[in-house]
Amino acid sequence: MTATAAFDTAFLEDAMRTVFAEWVRMLELRLIEARPGEVVLALPVTKRHIHAGNVMSGQTLMAAADSAMVLAVMSKLGSFRPMTTVQLQTTFLRPVAADAGEARVTATVLRLGKTMAFGDIRITTGDGVLAAHATTSYALL
Repeated sequence: MTATAAFDTAFLEDAMRTVFAEWVRMLELRLIEARPGEVVLALPVTKRHIHAGNVMSGQTLMAAADSAMVLAVMSKLGSFRPMTTVQLQTTFLRPVAADAGEARVTATVLRLGKTMAFGDIRITTGDGVLAAHATTSYALL
């Protein structure tokens, strides 16, 4: 068996600082692992993202899902390419509690074509239980 070269994540970490809007950077997403076509991010559960029900807001989860998929597409392409979200459908299965610490966001590219990308995103709670599932499509510009 031959060893595989480690995937260079530096361009993804740079993109998190330079590509995303300022308010998205406020999510404080952290890259945990990446390989071509898939990224795993940590999403800290912070007070600014907790609503009156004492759980993380769905808007925060959707923004994290969308951002993770942009990075997953980039990891497949090997660089940034302008793209726009065409569809993001999210199903919320259980809340992410205010005391959860962090959630995990795993984005996987299902298909990458010349002008469209399709993906699957899973958001799990700190104990590994599925909290939200999203499917998405992007137009590559």
